[in-house]
Amino acid sequence: MSPIIRAATTDDLPAITAIYNTAGVATTASYDLSPVTVADRAAWLQAKQRRRFPVLVATEMDSHGDQQVVGFASYGPFRDKAGYDFTVEHSVYVSTEHRAMGVGRMLMSALVDHARGQGIHAMVGVLDAGNEASIAFHEKLGFTESGRLHEVGRKFGTWLDVVLMTMTFPDTSPQR
Repeated sequence: MSPIIRAATTDDLPAITAIYNTAGVATTASYDLSPVTVADRAAWLQAKQRRRFPVLVATEMDSHGDQQVVGFASYGPFRDKAGYDFTVEHSVYVSTEHRAMGVGRMLMSALVDHARGQGIHAMVGVLDAGNEASIAFHEKLGFTESGRLHEVGRKFGTWLDVVLMTMTFPDTSPQR
C-alpha cells in the first residue's frame, strides 16, 4: 500500500522523534550531537506552525490496521534575513526500514509542491558531503550542487564537509 502524505500533528511527535534520532542524530545526516526529546520536537513543530512552514509525514498501515509514521519532511528559513525570504532550507528523514521505497521522494515532491504554492524561489539542502546516497537522491529530484564547505561541522570526532544542493523555481515571482 502506498504511503499517505499529510500534515504532521502532535500525535506524530513520538514517531518523528524516533525517526530523527535514528536517521539524523545517530548519523551525519544531522549535525545535532545529542538525541532530541518529544518535548524538543513539540517546540520545533509549534515554531514551524507559527511561521506557517510545513511539516509533512508519510504514514503507512501497520499489521494492526493503524497508520504509522514512516518519514517526515519540512522546510524553514534558509537564513533569518529579509533578503532570503523566498529561499528555504529543507530536511527529510525516513525510517530505516522504509528507505529506498519511494517514501522520501513522495515527501519531497509534496514539499516542493508546497514551496511552489507559497511563492518560494529556491530550496536548499545542506547535506553531509560523505552521504553519497542523499546527494544522489537530491540529484534525482532535480537539485544541483551549489557549493561545498570544507570542515565546517564536527561529529563523531571528525571534521565534516557540507554540500549545498539547490533547486530553484524560476516561475515564481516575488512581490518585492
